[in-house]
This record gives sequence, structure tokens and C-alpha cells, in this order.
Amino acid sequence: MKENCIPYTIVLPSSKKTGILLSIPHCGTDFPTSIRQQFKSELIEHPDDTDSFLEKLYDFATQMGITIIYSNYSRWVIDLNRSPRNHSLYNDGRIITSLCPTTNFLGENIYNDKKFEPSKDEIKRRLSDYYIPYHTKLDEILKELKKEFKTVVLWDAHSIRRNVKTIQSNPFPDLILGNNFQETASEEIISNVLNVLQKSEYDVHHNTPFKGGYITRSKGNPTNNIHALQLEMCKDLYMSKNETKFDTNKAEKIRKTLKNTLSTLINFTDERI
Repeated sequence: MKENCIPYTIVLPSSKKTGILLSIPHCGTDFPTSIRQQFKSELIEHPDDTDSFLEKLYDFATQMGITIIYSNYSRWVIDLNRSPRNHSLYNDGRIITSLCPTTNFLGENIYNDKKFEPSKDEIKRRLSDYYIPYHTKLDEILKELKKEFKTVVLWDAHSIRRNVKTIQSNPFPDLILGNNFQETASEEIISNVLNVLQKSEYDVHHNTPFKGGYITRSKGNPTNNIHALQLEMCKDLYMSKNETKFDTNKAEKIRKTLKNTLSTLINFTDERI
């Protein structure tokens, strides 16, 4: 049965609107009532694969004229940044959780019993109820922005623990800009964003070990002046207590770099149609 709950939250700009849409697809922590009891309770109280508190970290963006959309449900319900056909985004041996994950990044089972793991029909239901509405809304907002602005940018925000051995043996760099090797945004926009990030005190990598997920790859269309970028950041840049608590002092520090970066993007979307 379809639940009467919108799987996303939209926060409209509180100042003059720009041509930027900020997407946060992995910050959700809710579980639909109909399936909540199927998951291990000790894991879903604090689902570890969550891009925790990013909606709080980026809450300044609406004051810059940026529209925000973020997920309400956990990525363990369905991963909004995976291919709807569950095609792998990487083929280098790392652990990649599926469209409807059955394990976390550490390979631990997240369901109480294998019988609760989603069937093909259940996956189709979750696509219909949670995944498609998020992507449809992304497309709608980008289309509306494109009617107003010559250039539109989608900024897909993510975060991850500093160390995830099942993905790579070494700690992650502070910031990773992804654009599928320059396919999802123009060289000029990428160059300007990298310039700002690399002038910061943070260690910045480009397209490695993450080159952007399904959202970035499917929404970016530079030939139509719709550009998509993903920024992955380590959680310890804005969290403390073993990357479990929001740290206001740390957050203010990284926010300065984020504000400078988004300001650079705003300059590209200033021209209205």
C-alpha cells in the first residue's frame, strides 16, 4: 500500500533566486512504517551510511538564492543516487551497495531476516513511491530554472566517513569533486570550481575516488547549459565524536569554502533569459 508521505523536502530561496539547485539525496533517516520493522532496530536508529546533517550544513544556501531538495527517507529504503536499473557505477572491485541495499558499506546485513530483503515487486514499489518522485521533482525544478536562466547548475552534496576500508584502503581526501571526467559540466565551470576549492586549506581530489553518481551523470547536460557537479566531503570536516555529532565550530569553517564555491557558480547563472 502506498504511504501518504512525500519522500523529499524542498526549501525555497529566501533571497533573489539563482539558477542553482542543491540536491542532498542521502541525508534522510526516516523509514516507512510499513517496512520499518523489517530492518535491524539497532542499525536504523543511526543508519551509518547516511550523509548526516548535510541539510543543516548547507542551510545557508537559501540565503544565497539557492533552491534545496533533500531526501526524507534513508538510502537503505532506496538509494536515490543509483541507477534505477541497478547498474553498477564503478567496476574497480570496491563494495557498491545496490539500489535497495541489503547490507551497509561494511557488508553487514541490515534486515532482520533474508525473507525481508526486497523482492523485484517490492523494489518496483519503492521506485514508484520514493525514487521516481525525487527524480521527477529534480527534473521539474531544473526545467523551471532553465526557463528563467541561461545557465543552470545542479550541485549534488554528499559526505562519507574518513575511512571506509571496503571502498578503499587509504583514508579519503577532504573534498572530492565529481563530474564523470568532465562529461556533466563545462570545462569552464569545472575549472572555476576547482580553483576555489584548491585555494582552500583542504585536500581536494578530482573524479577520484568518486566521479559522481547517477544524479550527476543523468542530470548534467552541458550542451543544453544544464551543468551537474557532485561534491563528496569527509564527515570529520563538520562532525565530531567519531563522526556522529554535528560540530558547529567545524561546520562554520567548511561553510566558508562552500559559500565561496557556490558564489562562483552563482556568477555563471546570473544571466537571465
